[in-house]
Amino acid sequence: MKMTVSSVEQAGMLVRAVRKSQSLRQDDLAGSAGVGHVFVRDAERGKETIEFGRFLRLLDELGIRVTFDIPESALLQYEQLKATGMKPLPPRERKREAEDSSPISSSRKT
Repeated sequence: MKMTVSSVEQAGMLVRAVRKSQSLRQDDLAGSAGVGHVFVRDAERGKETIEFGRFLRLLDELGIRVTFDIPESALLQYEQLKATGMKPLPPRERKREAEDSSPISSSRKT
């Protein structure tokens, strides 16, 4: 069945409904999807700041497919991006590592 989702709360309710229809506990779903049980709880409650990649894994584990209905005018742009590839984001430097390698923190160590 296809449903249009227009809010995170609605997405969360659907995740919970599908999980319960499959007689899965939150911690069992979390383990099979490779996420924590708190993440599953937050997703089901419609928390807006959850990580999109992990949410997609959760949906996949439940058998929920995500489809984007895009304007036809964007299709050419998408195909070009897909063909040429997008530049990956540079790895984020962890704050502590940045502080450890800064000249200020080096002088504090001596």
